[in-house]
Amino acid sequence: MANKSRKPSAPLTFDLPVSLIARIESCRKGHGLATASEVVRAAISGFDFASCKPDRDPHRQISVRVTADQRATLKRYSKQKDASVGELLRLAIDALSTRAGKKK
Repeated sequence: MANKSRKPSAPLTFDLPVSLIARIESCRKGHGLATASEVVRAAISGFDFASCKPDRDPHRQISVRVTADQRATLKRYSKQKDASVGELLRLAIDALSTRAGKKK
């Protein structure tokens, strides 16, 4: 049987949206916890992982042709905005579909 240690182990590093990091800080203050690590440990110990159903928007890779200018624009804004080309394309496609929906 595995040893169930209560002592924290090595750091666990992962990316979170800034909004969730702000919620961690809010929980820390609201629950009187000293660190973000304590918040995460409390969240893990109190969460029902067995019955949770994570929301997932399935992804599929596609290939499209864009002009050299469009490719350069995407790369430039990707660097400026510190975002992936895919993120920028999703924003552009969402905006296009929203505009199309308003025209109907």
